[in-house]
Amino acid sequence: MKIDLNEKQIQILEVAETLFAEKGFDGTSIRDISKEAKINIAMISYYFGSKEKLLESLIIFKTSGLKMQLELLLEENLEPVAKINKLIELYINRINCNRGIYRILHFELSSKKHEFHLETFAEIKRVNLRSLELIINEGQAKGVFRKDVIVPLITPTILGTFFHFQMNKPFFEELLDLKTEELYNNYIQNDLTKHIQQTIKALLIYEN
Repeated sequence: MKIDLNEKQIQILEVAETLFAEKGFDGTSIRDISKEAKINIAMISYYFGSKEKLLESLIIFKTSGLKMQLELLLEENLEPVAKINKLIELYINRINCNRGIYRILHFELSSKKHEFHLETFAEIKRVNLRSLELIINEGQAKGVFRKDVIVPLITPTILGTFFHFQMNKPFFEELLDLKTEELYNNYIQNDLTKHIQQTIKALLIYEN
């Protein structure tokens, strides 16, 4: 799934993401978005049609990049374990750089008030899961990965660890002495990512 956008549309989506993350979907009006983006309401309606369609476009815009990265990863000449490690890096980096949209999605998925755009996100997840399945299948065919892996649970294991860390940010900042945002992000990119890679490897590899 791909979406082609011009510079003005991207500007609108970036503003909408900030406001939806801060005030919620219901708490944000098209007028709020137009005022913050310094454009008229008619332009938003022209480009997106409605607030619901705008959110759907935002979800696709912010999450479809991972799909392309995974497709490129599948073509790389790497062993299955290296591919899984790189997949985890891609997931963590993508989500950490797009916290706003995932905050919005978490709220929408939890509230179940607006199911009109959730199928769009579900389809993206299904496509990404297929990439993960192909990597694991390759590892199983080579005798590297276990045959009894529950593939659909791998992604929530990766993301669940990240989101728990993120949702308890003040606690971990104090516990791990992460005094600046730079230290916090470096910890995610290095230590947390490595921990998740080790966890997933333990789930996939046969015990000696």
